[in-house]
Amino acid sequence: MEKSCSLLVHFDKGTPAIANEIKEALEGNDMPAKIDAMMKAIMLLLNGETLPQLFITIIRYVLPSEDHTIQKLLLLYLEIIEKTDAKGRVLPEMILICQNLRNNLQHPNEYIRGVTLRFLCRLKETEIIEPLIPSVLQNLEHRHPFIRRNAILAVMSIYKLPQGEQILGDAPDMIEKVLLTEQDQSAKRNAFLMLFNCAQDRAINYLLTHIERVSEWGDMLQMVVLELIRKVCRTNRGEKGKYIKIIISLLNVPSTAVIYECAGTLVSLSSAPTAIRAAANTYCQLLLSQSDNNVKLIVLDRLNELKSSHRDILVDLIMDVLRALSSPNLDIRRKTLDIVLDLITPRNINEVVLTLKKEVVKTQSGELEKNGEYRQMLIQAIHSCAIKFPEVASTVVHLLMDFLGDSNVGSAVDVIVFVREIIETNPKLRVSIITRLLDTFYQIRAARVCTCALWIIGEYCLSLSEVGSGIATIKQCLGELPFYSVSEEEEATESSKKDNQVNSITLSSKRPAILADGTYATQSAASETTFSPPTLVQGSLTSGNLRTLLLTGDFFLGAVVACTLTKLLLRLEEVQQSKVEVNKESTRALLIMVSMLQLGQSSVLPHPIDNDSYDRIVLCIRLLCNTGDEIRKIWLQSCRQSFVQMLSEKQLQETQEIKAKAQISHAQPDDLIDFYHLKSRKGMSQLELEDAVQDDLKRATGEFVKDGDDANKLSRILQLTGFSDPVYAEAYVTVHHYDIVLDVTNYTLAPESSKQIKANIKVSSTETGVIFGNIVYETSNVHERTVVVLNDIHIDIMDYISPAVCGDVAFRTMWAEFEWENKVAVNTVIQDEKDFLDHIIKSTNMKCLTAPSALDGECGFLAANLYAKSVFGEDALVNVSIEKQADGKLSGYIRIRSKTQGIALSLGDKITLKQKGGS
Repeated sequence: MEKSCSLLVHFDKGTPAIANEIKEALEGNDMPAKIDAMMKAIMLLLNGETLPQLFITIIRYVLPSEDHTIQKLLLLYLEIIEKTDAKGRVLPEMILICQNLRNNLQHPNEYIRGVTLRFLCRLKETEIIEPLIPSVLQNLEHRHPFIRRNAILAVMSIYKLPQGEQILGDAPDMIEKVLLTEQDQSAKRNAFLMLFNCAQDRAINYLLTHIERVSEWGDMLQMVVLELIRKVCRTNRGEKGKYIKIIISLLNVPSTAVIYECAGTLVSLSSAPTAIRAAANTYCQLLLSQSDNNVKLIVLDRLNELKSSHRDILVDLIMDVLRALSSPNLDIRRKTLDIVLDLITPRNINEVVLTLKKEVVKTQSGELEKNGEYRQMLIQAIHSCAIKFPEVASTVVHLLMDFLGDSNVGSAVDVIVFVREIIETNPKLRVSIITRLLDTFYQIRAARVCTCALWIIGEYCLSLSEVGSGIATIKQCLGELPFYSVSEEEEATESSKKDNQVNSITLSSKRPAILADGTYATQSAASETTFSPPTLVQGSLTSGNLRTLLLTGDFFLGAVVACTLTKLLLRLEEVQQSKVEVNKESTRALLIMVSMLQLGQSSVLPHPIDNDSYDRIVLCIRLLCNTGDEIRKIWLQSCRQSFVQMLSEKQLQETQEIKAKAQISHAQPDDLIDFYHLKSRKGMSQLELEDAVQDDLKRATGEFVKDGDDANKLSRILQLTGFSDPVYAEAYVTVHHYDIVLDVTNYTLAPESSKQIKANIKVSSTETGVIFGNIVYETSNVHERTVVVLNDIHIDIMDYISPAVCGDVAFRTMWAEFEWENKVAVNTVIQDEKDFLDHIIKSTNMKCLTAPSALDGECGFLAANLYAKSVFGEDALVNVSIEKQADGKLSGYIRIRSKTQGIALSLGDKITLKQKGGS
């Protein structure tokens, strides 16, 4: 049976104490042993033991004790024991404790009185409480505030009992008198709380009577006042004007907890710009004044919520929000930047970018270990600013190019991607960017950054001087040829090496010799020569990064070098008049490409050149030897056109996402609108007028109406019991981040009546789970309890994840880092690749990151990346790779990766269930 208890402590029952041992310890005079015995008895009771034989012993030997610890344990024992029989009647032996409780309520020691009054707050048996009421009321006037505050809570608990109004009907009058005379803040708070819960009109009357002194009350009482205001205003929205004045007056109190609650209450009750601005200012003050990182994160969440509905107001506070970047915590900085990027306007873009530039410069100090990661976040933020407002690109691009050689590869990659996009979208910056890139190219140390930088050089070096500088820079960074050296003898024995791979050979020669008798003879001489293996030539000190990376076996970079040289030479033919110079540069480029091929096919590196890179370099060699107009057009124009198309699709996708986020609401044509500005304004403050206008606008645009919400609820109702069960129940499950709310409707509490019950379940990870439960009830004619087992509720992973967007680099990084993978084989009746992909996207509630243009065409193959994020911050990555077989069926795999096992398994189960094309 379910029992209410305020204490829940784990206790190992592997070796339970024997009741007789506990009884002997309780009967003894050893106080520590008696305390230990009481604790063991309480633990056993909490774990399901009954121990009825201990009750009389405790009454005789424990109850009279004056020890405070013993008395506290005694009250815990009395709280958890069963006090009623099967029919709900109080057990006769419970009368034995009434006299003791009365004595405690009159005890000279304040602590004994206080804990006893607190114990009475947990009693539900009227037969035990009723004889104690006079003693409880006497304690309302006790000189010690500890006793008074607990006496008030005891009165409230008694009054809230089913028969409370009968046995203590004048409780609200007494507590109201106490509230008027009480000086202790804690007791005053309890008195106001009692009126709030039991006589709300009296609490409202007291509040409005002392409205001028609310800001002088204690923070505990002010918190209860805010709770009362929220409750009253939800019930009667027409009266919220006078209460909002109280909230605004509380925004200047010293307590930060009260200030935070005031801001939240203002946002929930009012849409007036004045109120929202006051709340936003309060959040910004808390963000800067509080040192606790958890508090900062919570406040940033509140600001993020304000941003979605009141962006215009928050735009004016963007610089105050940016000051949160002073925190060293990366999560705080990330959230701050996310909020700020959505608040950028032409009016504040310059200030924001200037602040971000200062922060980037600060990261060069190297004082913090995560400066590189923070710098990457700042670079991405500046990138976003420059894309939205191209005019600021000129002020930041050269500063960021100083970080192309950053030790943090992620930062350097973000910089070069930013430069690549800016040089296309801002043609005026092309010359300065190319010049700066050629000057700083030697500083780049990451292969990924080098490949992107080489592509930029090959595409945007247009003039004769730029092309010449580009070729010279690449040659300087490659260093002197060859890339490795071999001895002359090894060249002579290359064929023998292929057969035997020997490291030494024997050389012999014949020459004439004069013998002792003067005659001539032929003399043979043999010598053994040892050859050393070929060695890499590291180059001189002026050799740069490209040579170093090539000598590590990065032939993809070598292929990019070859392509860049080819583009530059093709463009040199267009801008250079002298064919001799063109031929000379082409010859040098061919020598570089051939040297890279020789390096890839030699034994100096542990791995030979890959086939793709080899074919690419060979293609460049052939192209330089014989160039046609169509090939020239493809290399010099089509590549850049594809990049422009990619940028256009990216911008279109971002625009569509912004439109999708915009709130679309509709109102019915016959909905009632009250035009407050046509009514009399007498007695209305400016805040009330603003609030009225905002409500009209919301009502007119349908913001108060959640479109399709009722229909959605009907489709998601779960039946918990059968129609033949005595109690019929059904539930609607709502997932609120870490909470699952079960809205349960019970239909047979009384004839034709119903009652809604809400139960919150805390969860901490995204796993498909099952909720079990039962209903315990009693009928009026039979006092025995009956149990109805409820149907299981399966929590769907779709309630936890939502579509999200991330960059290609971030997706690949997470794909490489995440350790949990679930591989699902494709098994579907759908025969079209795109239809199958659309079905998977719809079934999993994920976002397709692959551009639509990449999915165009009919080739029989399809590969796409999907991404979603859970309410717990978990990332879900999915790669769909499918192929159309000769018989028309689809085959392939769907791979899911996540940082946690739960989301990978749950999403895999969902895909397996849905991929066949079912609903």
